[in-house]
Amino acid sequence: MNIVAEHKISGEPIDKAPKRPVRPVRWFIIVGLLLGALVGGLVWFNSFRGQMIKQFFANNKPPPVSVSAAEAKSEVVPNLLTAVGELAAVHQVNVTADVNGRVTEIKFEPGAHVEEGTPLVQLFDAPEQGDLANFKAQATVAQLSLDRAKQLASRQFGPQATVDSAQAAYDQAQAGIAKTEALISQKLVRAPFSGDLGVRKVEVGQYLTAGTAIVSLTDLSVLWANFTVTEKDSGNLKVGQVVRLKVDAYPGRIFEGKITTIEPQIASDTRNIRVQATIANPDKILKPGMFVTTTVVLPDKPPVITVPETSVDYTLYGDSVFVITEKHGEDGKTSLSAVRTFVQTGNRVEGRVEILKGLKPGDKVVAVGQLKLQSGASVAISTDPTPAVPAQPPRY
Repeated sequence: MNIVAEHKISGEPIDKAPKRPVRPVRWFIIVGLLLGALVGGLVWFNSFRGQMIKQFFANNKPPPVSVSAAEAKSEVVPNLLTAVGELAAVHQVNVTADVNGRVTEIKFEPGAHVEEGTPLVQLFDAPEQGDLANFKAQATVAQLSLDRAKQLASRQFGPQATVDSAQAAYDQAQAGIAKTEALISQKLVRAPFSGDLGVRKVEVGQYLTAGTAIVSLTDLSVLWANFTVTEKDSGNLKVGQVVRLKVDAYPGRIFEGKITTIEPQIASDTRNIRVQATIANPDKILKPGMFVTTTVVLPDKPPVITVPETSVDYTLYGDSVFVITEKHGEDGKTSLSAVRTFVQTGNRVEGRVEILKGLKPGDKVVAVGQLKLQSGASVAISTDPTPAVPAQPPRY
């Protein structure tokens, strides 16, 4: 077949080149525009969200914190000097025997109260009683001989030497009686003073040597409180000042006495001075050896500013309180806020703290509830009463 003669076949070449595709640059532009729109949308969304959050917190302030308030007062605080010490008995001794001997009778009950001179223990004294009877018989004979010699001498029937010899014999017999009675008295152990007996330490039939403890005897009617103060505080002490004492055995109870002795020397090793106060103990509830906390009442100091002890926050950065201040808003309303204020504190007495610097009389401070506060926070004063001072405030 002749290709040229075929009427359905055109004269164009059979192989025809394809059309060129869209350039890659257009795709990059389209993708870039889409990414830009996405990033712009994210930026707008974050900005819008921040504004809405800011507006939310600006219009939704937290409610005021309920706190209890107290007023800083200017008052005279008791000037007290505190120290620790122990109690000692004015009269206390371990009753002992003066001589050796065997116990034949115990005349006391442990723990009983005895008066001065009360017999406590009898030692075996039969030999001394026999010697006493002998000396008394000799004294009787010597007395008769002396009377007879004096009668004869008065009538000039006897020499004066006989009288002197009879007198010497009588005096010798009396001396023997006195010595023997002294020995017998040593065999009967008596209470040297009035007081309360302790635990019995001997038994009937026991042989005692001189100095062996029989029983303790303590006079509890009056006690000494011995304590020490520093050299710096020694100049404030005087004999006659009132001393208040506290003991662990009777919490919440205060005992009073007076300073009776101040040691004239200061210890070279501790630089402390020893002080002794006398305490009346009519109920006999205080015992020698008790640990005591002593408080010496010194002359009053000038008035100082005080706040409740619960108002002060003690931290490593310093002592502070929250002072309540008033704020006047644009709408004319008044609100209260608590501002942390650093202060300088002094002594703590009876649940209150001395404020030496940082407050003035009349300032209102947060007494309870400051743990929930930050400086500048809004507060509302609670109508609940301020907690009372504890029955046992911390020791000064």
